Amino acid sequence: MDIQTIQLIVNGIAVGSIIALAAVGLTLTYGILRLSNFAHGDFLTLGAYLTLLVNTFGVNIWLSMIVAVVGTVGAMLLSEKLLWSRMRSIRANSTTLIIISIGLALFLRNGIILIWGGRNQNYNLPITPALDIFGVKVPQNQLVVLALAVLSIGVLHYLLQNTKIGKAMRAVADDLDLAKVSGIDVEQVIFWTWLIAGTVTSLGGSMYGLITAVRPNMGWFLILPLFASVILGGIGNPYGAIAAAFIIGIVQEVSTPFLGSQYKQGVALLIMILVLLIRPKGLFKGTM
Repeated sequence: MDIQTIQLIVNGIAVGSIIALAAVGLTLTYGILRLSNFAHGDFLTLGAYLTLLVNTFGVNIWLSMIVAVVGTVGAMLLSEKLLWSRMRSIRANSTTLIIISIGLALFLRNGIILIWGGRNQNYNLPITPALDIFGVKVPQNQLVVLALAVLSIGVLHYLLQNTKIGKAMRAVADDLDLAKVSGIDVEQVIFWTWLIAGTVTSLGGSMYGLITAVRPNMGWFLILPLFASVILGGIGNPYGAIAAAFIIGIVQEVSTPFLGSQYKQGVALLIMILVLLIRPKGLFKGTM
């Protein structure tokens, strides 16, 4: 394996880390709320821009990310209050929910353009040299992104497997009616779903801004890899989404010398189609 291929794999791991975090949020909202949220990528963008906003005032980048998480979670909870809870109360069908989520995505994206403009922007960070590891150039920000992603996934695993709310979320994902009969507070589960989804999605957007420019359509361009990860990993399965995200991130980057960077999104779609032809339910079992 030559140095160029290894370099592309390293880049793919960094991109896969970001896709993994956002895909976890997307698969949780579908697995628990049965919502295919096409605005998810734009919430990721919102997290990146809120980080940029706070960082512009000279605030430390890590603290900026925390503030961005609060803002993104707040925006998601507001959308739950104004849109999704009302749609559930009238039992809106999946087509209606998809159309509303696309409208919400356009609203968020154009609101970002109105406030911040359409040009590319960058965080106010010192320039750091890339590390040379056996001839492979690894930007320090990519290592930070991977470390944060691993830490976030570890915390999420503990939350889902070892806490009362995690067990309740898994119960609701398996069977909503049975969970209600068992006395589980579904509204609390919904709140925690948005809290977790907003946190990991905002962190994904903030970290994406560490390795690329912050721009209004960054989340929209990630929406296809996000859905591909969710479907490949088994709908509603956060661990499957994480594994699929790394596969897609690496294959996308490795394909660029042959297809060009403009076809990255098509590669994610092609991977999804090929796998689903063999395993229609995805690589892993669905739900948590």
